[in-house]
Amino acid sequence: MSGRDEVLARIASASQAAGVGVAVPEASARYRTRGDRSGPDLLDLLAGRLTDYRALVIRATPATLADEISAALRRRQARRVVVPSALRLPLPDFVAAIADTPPFLTPAELDAFDGVVTRAAVAIAETGTIILDGSPDQGRRAITLVPDYHLCVVEAGQVVHLVPEAVARLSADRPLTWISGPSATSDIELERVEGVHGPRTLEVVLVSA
Repeated sequence: MSGRDEVLARIASASQAAGVGVAVPEASARYRTRGDRSGPDLLDLLAGRLTDYRALVIRATPATLADEISAALRRRQARRVVVPSALRLPLPDFVAAIADTPPFLTPAELDAFDGVVTRAAVAIAETGTIILDGSPDQGRRAITLVPDYHLCVVEAGQVVHLVPEAVARLSADRPLTWISGPSATSDIELERVEGVHGPRTLEVVLVSA
């Protein structure tokens, strides 16, 4: 008998001696799935959470989206960016957009880009989280982890209030990447260091309806 088995056996024996049942009740899965925010309030909440995580937030409308993307890339001096195979976003003429298609770019090649531009699958306002699922307008996980700058466009219809609402929209068989602000860690002497395992800068364009 292993040490683990012995400990569990003693716990079971003590529980029976005390008249305590050892049956484990089934966990409830009745999560709250409908948030109490919608429309502009939801976008405001998401913008606030993203800012708390030190992400940069741009507000846009469908009519101003192209100008806002252009301004963001110009501020960043991003003239060569990697994009998913089916991005379908209005990128400015001064940017060379290289699609990540088979045989796919290597990590070294990705590291040489000024940034990456993608869309998103869903965003959670309460937690300030952007979720990518590897769809053709989001691409492989590598293209959003290696470049130092990530510009992500999120439509109002993709924003939900709570985590269970987001999970209901996602497919478990897809490669999910959950992003809450730029990559950061405080593991070393509690000093915040950004860009350790992902982009140092996350900029999110929130597009209202």
